Amino acid sequence: MCANRAARDSLPAATPSVASNGRRCCASWSATAELRIAPRRPLPPAPGRRVTPVSAYVPKQERRTMPETKSAKVRSRLKHPIIDADGHWLEVQPVFMDYLAEVAGAKLVDRYRDTLKKAVGYNWYTVDPAIRDRSRMRRQGWWGFPTNVMDRAACIVPAVFRERLDDWGVDLALVYPTLGFMLLDVMKDSELRPVVMRAYNVMAADMFRPFADRMIPAGVIPMTTPQEALEHLEHAHSLGIKLVMMNGNVRRPLEIDADWQPDPTRRRYYIDAFGVDSPYDYDPVWRKCVDLKLAVTFHTGTQGWADRCSPSNYVLNHLGHFAHSHQVTARTLFMGGVTERFPTLKFGFMEGGSGWATTLYSDILGHWKKRNLPFMRRHTNPELLNLKRLRRVMEKHTKGNQRFEGKLDSIIEANLDIFVPDVSQAELARRDMDSDDFSRTNIRSEADVRRLYAKNFFFGCEADDPMTTVAFNDKLGLRLKTLLGSDIGHFDVVDATKVIEEAWEMVEHGFISKFNFREFTFGNAVALHGGMHPGFFKGTVVEAAAERELARAAASTPETGHR
Repeated sequence: MCANRAARDSLPAATPSVASNGRRCCASWSATAELRIAPRRPLPPAPGRRVTPVSAYVPKQERRTMPETKSAKVRSRLKHPIIDADGHWLEVQPVFMDYLAEVAGAKLVDRYRDTLKKAVGYNWYTVDPAIRDRSRMRRQGWWGFPTNVMDRAACIVPAVFRERLDDWGVDLALVYPTLGFMLLDVMKDSELRPVVMRAYNVMAADMFRPFADRMIPAGVIPMTTPQEALEHLEHAHSLGIKLVMMNGNVRRPLEIDADWQPDPTRRRYYIDAFGVDSPYDYDPVWRKCVDLKLAVTFHTGTQGWADRCSPSNYVLNHLGHFAHSHQVTARTLFMGGVTERFPTLKFGFMEGGSGWATTLYSDILGHWKKRNLPFMRRHTNPELLNLKRLRRVMEKHTKGNQRFEGKLDSIIEANLDIFVPDVSQAELARRDMDSDDFSRTNIRSEADVRRLYAKNFFFGCEADDPMTTVAFNDKLGLRLKTLLGSDIGHFDVVDATKVIEEAWEMVEHGFISKFNFREFTFGNAVALHGGMHPGFFKGTVVEAAAERELARAAASTPETGHR
């Protein structure tokens, strides 16, 4: 968790810095000298107000004394459940290999084992340092998991995970992979990948089935091709999986390099994010998700990309990498018109925060204002430039200037484009008369931008990410839908009992309201998953609360996402 909590509590009253749109910026609270935060104190009693403790959502026969963690105390004073929209389990290899053997046979297990040992980015320790440097092999992550015994056991054994939820102040956990991330990244073998993914989803469904009242596991869906994604969606659905995680983009080899490099894995690559310019049509995948009532969630990083392949520094590669990946995917889907063609489909971008999302929304809106086709035809069409008047002005102000002497005819007639010589204004106008970068989106107003962005996209944020507060700033004209994702199971949560406590600090410090906190920890998770499938929470301890929330949300303003 955030190492700067104590320092932050001693600072003057603060506003969140917006200088960074990366994944985590724990120390980015800027101070103002006039106001000071009062010393931390226990939550005050709430006489006369009916409070629903977490134990009320747990079957009577399984209730136990509420643990004295601060997170549990925070939860006990809330009138709504808390949904952790992005915790993690740690899938140990021997258990997974058992499932793989059952699905595909022992020989495939050996092949799988060999593939992992040779996986680029995960074999860093076995490669000569000189080769690592020459090949720009990204530094492998190290010391990445908690050493708190109970937290570690919980993330490995679902029964312990469920037992610990009350201590963590969490009613329902949506549990994402750890090994599953790696499998989506490194399984390039088109014969091995399908059986590995099927085995993984069988394991996830099987191991969490006994705890379905309080834990929902994510299945993994490879997006290498639409057909492959469709097959795995159907298989996952047949297993009862109702939460899916897809890779948000795919690295594809440049076909032009086939002329000199026969091995596709050694060619240069580009990023395909399934929207604009994809070699495949992914609309059948989005349509299938709508039919199966599945929200699309992405949890894809960018380590190993050209700007994230330091062979010596893991943190350098890791900083903001989820935000980087999500930004590519979100803008590609938006500009590709996916949110226009599938207005009911919801997308969750996990663990990247919301700072990048605010910046992207602003950038899309700014570009649309200045580069929508009607505006450009009125203001930047090259034929609008009065060449005769331009000549008169230039002649007047370049008289006697040897650099311009004898060049005005060439400049006016064919060299007003700064980047390409010998192209007339008439040719510049003619060749792009039918161009329109927003043609796939059908945007006609700022409200359309807001509708197509805010209504469909949800953003997973960690408890100690101060940029989350910006998403609730109504002065920006847009409230983004953020989700609490604990990241339990990974290095940044050394004590899972402190996650909710730390998230609540945003309320204590006055950065967000209690209602904002309700949206962050409950309402938006219900909107993302229950909005796609009203029965998503059926059979869980939050079923009744989720039904009430969906009914309440039906009265909200759909265009803005405001409640």
